[in-house]
Amino acid sequence: MRKPAWLKRSLPSGPVYGETRALLDAFGLHTVCQEAQCPNRFECFSKKTATFLIMGPKCTRNCRFCSVDSGPAGPPDPEEPVRVARAARDMGLRYVVVTSVTRDDLPDGGAHLFAGTIREIRSRIDQVHVEVLIPDFKGDESSLVIVLDAQPDVLNHNIETVPRLYGLVRPEADYQRSLTLLSSAHNHNASIPLKSGIMLGVGEKPVEIRETLQDVHDSGCRIVTIGQYLQPSRYHLPVDRFVHPEEFEGWRKTALEMGFKQVFSGPFVRSSYNAGEMYSAISSKTRLEAAEYGGPT
Repeated sequence: MRKPAWLKRSLPSGPVYGETRALLDAFGLHTVCQEAQCPNRFECFSKKTATFLIMGPKCTRNCRFCSVDSGPAGPPDPEEPVRVARAARDMGLRYVVVTSVTRDDLPDGGAHLFAGTIREIRSRIDQVHVEVLIPDFKGDESSLVIVLDAQPDVLNHNIETVPRLYGLVRPEADYQRSLTLLSSAHNHNASIPLKSGIMLGVGEKPVEIRETLQDVHDSGCRIVTIGQYLQPSRYHLPVDRFVHPEEFEGWRKTALEMGFKQVFSGPFVRSSYNAGEMYSAISSKTRLEAAEYGGPT
């Protein structure tokens, strides 16, 4: 399918993009921006920001929408959290987003690496905020608690698509398991804002989108991103349709009416896109709601 006009954008110019790539290469780090071929990577690198991808560039799962390589992965590098923290400091970041490949081969799914990375970033950057985008840890609540106890400022876990399409889009994941993870995080510490994301254009129906957003809201999540699926290669799941910006705006309004505190919805929206701006907008509102739920503030 040919991309419509609203999915075409000019690339930023200037030296900052190359400087950001060089700095990340110097620290031997991976980013989801590059590995997942994010359409916003040129813009973000040109703003000297990136989403760090820890535990290597290979995933133990093989989702049909994702361009991150799958296959055997070596043991995690125990020094990686230090390198991420140093790179974030040298980039001048005050809001750091950290995600990972899924590592079903590790006993804790990599939870200790997430926790260690959060602590290393905080030890090197004053008044920093850290958002983590985590896998489902195969439903292991003890791994989730390890991450939560490191006190991220936002915990993100993407629902990705509607339940009917899980077998097609992400066959090794489970819709209910992801919802349970969000609910468990909310029950463990309601003061940590929860975030999730869904992509459109893989064959979902409007009623399914609405039901999925409601499920995510009912889990305790109050921040949601809604974006367009783009096929990374001809070997990946084909795009079912390109969603018009006006429809994205409609879903933004729907999500807000459901009770979400902040919604980013648009063709280029991704779960980490402008994450710092989203956090600034929702932090006070989400903490107020946490107090209503009885969580610590």
